[in-house]
Amino acid sequence: MPINFRSLANAVRTSVRVLQKLRSGAAGPAGQNAPASARQTPVRAVRPNGYPGDFQGVSAIRYAPQPDGSPDPGEIVWAWVPYEEDHNRGKDRPVLLVGKNGGYLLALMLTSRDHDHDGRRSDDYVDIGTGSWDRQQRPSEANLSRILQITPDAIRREGAVLDRQHFDLVAAGLRRRHSWK
Repeated sequence: MPINFRSLANAVRTSVRVLQKLRSGAAGPAGQNAPASARQTPVRAVRPNGYPGDFQGVSAIRYAPQPDGSPDPGEIVWAWVPYEEDHNRGKDRPVLLVGKNGGYLLALMLTSRDHDHDGRRSDDYVDIGTGSWDRQQRPSEANLSRILQITPDAIRREGAVLDRQHFDLVAAGLRRRHSWK
């Protein structure tokens, strides 16, 4: 049976993160007794369900996929995405990582539903083609209207690296719609 080293690396990384969280949690409420290297800087107030809310600001777009098993901008990954109307509920889905905000990764939801002719704003979606993130190889679109904030440890698995040409189309859409840099 062949070994999937990427999956193995992700499992090890997840285990290390869990152990780090347990270790920092044992140091007290603010990590006062932990050494400076083990303290974590608070990112932002998080809602009771763990989701900090959608990103509302302006950010820099980054394309920096690295074949190291860690989630990076330019990669399509699977993560739990809260519903817009109720952040306590959601579903696991593919997202395109487009930047960072403190300790959060900024992401756009992907959909295989064609929105070009459904009456929505045409600048809400960018076609990104097909890829290994969808088992059925359906064409996908990135939804520009909602920017998610995801912690790296919430990434369930990596799906693929989006090619630079399609990423640049998404970047142009973010610049046009949200005035990103």
